[in-house]
Amino acid sequence: MCELFAVSSKVPTNVSFSLDEFSSHGGKTAHHRDGWGLAFYDDHYAQIFREAKPAASSEWMDFLRNHQHESNCVISHIRYATQGKVALKNTQPYSRELGGQRHVFCHNGNLNDFNVKTHLTDYKPIGDSDSELAFCYLLSKLKKLWQVNKPTLSERSKVVKSVFDYFATLGPANFLYSDGDYLYAYANKRTQKNGDIKPPGMFYLLRECRCKQDRSQLAGVTIKEVKKDITVKQKLMLFSSVPLSQENWQPFTANQLIVTKQGSIVHRST
Repeated sequence: MCELFAVSSKVPTNVSFSLDEFSSHGGKTAHHRDGWGLAFYDDHYAQIFREAKPAASSEWMDFLRNHQHESNCVISHIRYATQGKVALKNTQPYSRELGGQRHVFCHNGNLNDFNVKTHLTDYKPIGDSDSELAFCYLLSKLKKLWQVNKPTLSERSKVVKSVFDYFATLGPANFLYSDGDYLYAYANKRTQKNGDIKPPGMFYLLRECRCKQDRSQLAGVTIKEVKKDITVKQKLMLFSSVPLSQENWQPFTANQLIVTKQGSIVHRST
């Protein structure tokens, strides 16, 4: 399966990646060679970098390490192809415009017998992966909410949870999604180290600290706060397919949705 990672922070951060090391921490280094992608949000817009090649041999990844992006929301994906050939069009994260904002989506899992193309009129997949098809289906369900005014968090979360719960009936379904305002993380189940497919599908970690210039290290991920005022309290919400440090990472319960904004949880399903 693929590997997911995301950061939601109160204070803008510089996040740099060694995705090969990140994948290794998940115990499946040899599998995650089918592409990688990173999305850095700047307000309602996201800059996305993707390649359908291993991150370990990517000159572009080297460039990104040396030219870090300041952001309050970062989403990453390392691909192990299960549906759809190895190609840029099948590399995540995917993005589309809705309501004048850039929506970003990535999926870890495998949705079986999922064919809703005939029901999609507004958003159609470019590639042939189940993940992009799921994203188009999600946006088709959200579009009505965004047609007049910005929907409330409650309205958005209700639709997102309903759609993701449906996906969870089709196979392992773990998602990171942002609409430019909030970061949504949903976990169902995933392949564990012993080969069993079961929960947890993802883990999360809350950090609160005073901003400082010290770099925060995880397996394959480096986080550095931009703001140098140490009197400002930083809040970070980290999401990952597997724990990336010895800290107290919390497992998602099956089919749980957690929504964050600037490092704080603003909605959590039971």
